[in-house]
Amino acid sequence: MKDVKGKVAFVTGAASGMGLGMARAFAAAGMKVMIGDIEAEPAQRAVDELKGKGLQAACVKVDVTSLEAMQEAARKTVDTFGKVHVLCNNAGVGCGGRSETAKMRNWHWVVDVNLWGVVHGLQAFVPLIQSHGEGGHVVSTASVAGMISIPGTGPYNATKYAVVGIMETMMAEQKDANLGVSVLCPGLVATNLGTSARNRQDQYGGAAKPNPKDAIAGSLADGLDPDIVGRLVLEAIEANQPYIFTNPALAHLMENRFRNIAAGNAWAASSKALAGVKQSAKLPG
Repeated sequence: MKDVKGKVAFVTGAASGMGLGMARAFAAAGMKVMIGDIEAEPAQRAVDELKGKGLQAACVKVDVTSLEAMQEAARKTVDTFGKVHVLCNNAGVGCGGRSETAKMRNWHWVVDVNLWGVVHGLQAFVPLIQSHGEGGHVVSTASVAGMISIPGTGPYNATKYAVVGIMETMMAEQKDANLGVSVLCPGLVATNLGTSARNRQDQYGGAAKPNPKDAIAGSLADGLDPDIVGRLVLEAIEANQPYIFTNPALAHLMENRFRNIAAGNAWAASSKALAGVKQSAKLPG
């Protein structure tokens, strides 16, 4: 999407952090922005901020764990701005813990927001983007934790790897279509992720105050300015860049993972169990 002026964007988790950074960058580029967030008052403040600068914005309260809520947000976006061209599945929550010991309610919370929230966004918005024939772009926020595994955050890592897989599949499926597909894999960014339990829904145990001993919030405070991420995402959409990384200095960690994967494949090639077994070098599709 080289020309974004006048186009319509819907962004989840846009009342703060990276989502707000995207909303600011999009609106400043002449786009119409619908801010979706579970926090209604901060979302309205974001709209007031943008409108105060003469930019076009509106907001809708939405819980991404509900497909029906996302479908209603999609309808409101079209009712307000006529069409939708860009979807940013950005809402996410953070939760520490090992996979085998993390509380099941936290597992369900993280999966429902970080994974199902992305699926619900795709289901609700992509058909609308495809319907008008003007093209568009989809960005889903994963994490560098979707490329390398961070110890002590098993549930979070799992959801972010899943988002990377979904978006890479879409990249292949949409390669000949007029729909750009990107996955955002940020490193440390100064967001409210460390205090995301403030919005935890009742079915997952309810809201919780930040733990003063939680090191995540402190680390994030020293992270990248979310507005820079917003401008980076806009640049990526305009360039049709599939992978969006905020910290290229972490490349060595990904390269180490790739080396380990290659070593595992080489080990399999020399294993006794597979010796002499003929297999196709192709996969379906």
